[in-house]
Amino acid sequence: MSYQRITIYTDGGCSGNPGPGGWAFTLDGDGAFQTEMHGGEKETTNNKMELTAVIQALSYAKQLGAAEINVFTDSQYVKNGITVWIKSWKTKGWKTADKKPVKNQEYWVKLDALVSSLPVSFHWVKGHAGIELNERCDTLVQQAIAQYR
Repeated sequence: MSYQRITIYTDGGCSGNPGPGGWAFTLDGDGAFQTEMHGGEKETTNNKMELTAVIQALSYAKQLGAAEINVFTDSQYVKNGITVWIKSWKTKGWKTADKKPVKNQEYWVKLDALVSSLPVSFHWVKGHAGIELNERCDTLVQQAIAQYR
């Protein structure tokens, strides 16, 4: 089955940085199909979990098919990284503006491959601002983190 529009909310977090972490996403396909998933790791970072949430969500969405995918994240790191910074990183051989290696490059490479194969747009939302599906993701992240404490 293919959807006209898939809407995804993602979140990731850690208890300590590094420390036990969790990622989560909710996915809605045309208002007719909804799912959510979450997971975590014993020792990770906040940024890795934010990236993992989006990678997992888009991997799942890719299987479903959609004419349009909208990802909502409360991570400026993820949104700016994939929509702005990544072009420069790739041009500079995965180096930052100050010529240091890009952190979490393996995650960015995976995300970039997914984004280049999907009709996806990224949107930033304020975290902990009462946005229902963002709050749901945060709850799932906290549940995942608790499994690794």
